[in-house]
Amino acid sequence: MHCVACKNPMVTLELDQVEIDYCPSCGGIWLDTGELEALLESSAAAGRLLETTAALTKGKTGLRRCPICRKRMPSAAIPASSPVELDCCPRGDGLWFDRGELEAVAHHIEGRDDGPVLLLLRRMFNRKQSSKG
Repeated sequence: MHCVACKNPMVTLELDQVEIDYCPSCGGIWLDTGELEALLESSAAAGRLLETTAALTKGKTGLRRCPICRKRMPSAAIPASSPVELDCCPRGDGLWFDRGELEAVAHHIEGRDDGPVLLLLRRMFNRKQSSKG
């Protein structure tokens, strides 16, 4: 699979028993359908986020293409502490997170700096805890 943003090859990594596609060049992450819910403790909160994303993207088209179906992906602003703009496959194949966006969304859903997904992401990518909060 090639990166949605920079077109470089991506690598597959396992995060908490979920395979994610990661771009070492730009730091972007592709999650297939269901992987966001699998990563987050609160699948209900992830489901609400995905419903909001689906509602916000109706009728919009973006410049980036889904790596699976190749359709243009609309983007949706997620109201996290720092707004996050996700690219969403119109067919529902998955979500694209630019560098740091998955952490921001996980923080928004988990509601704390030491949530399990945030800790896994920091350990996986050797990132220090952000000072946002």
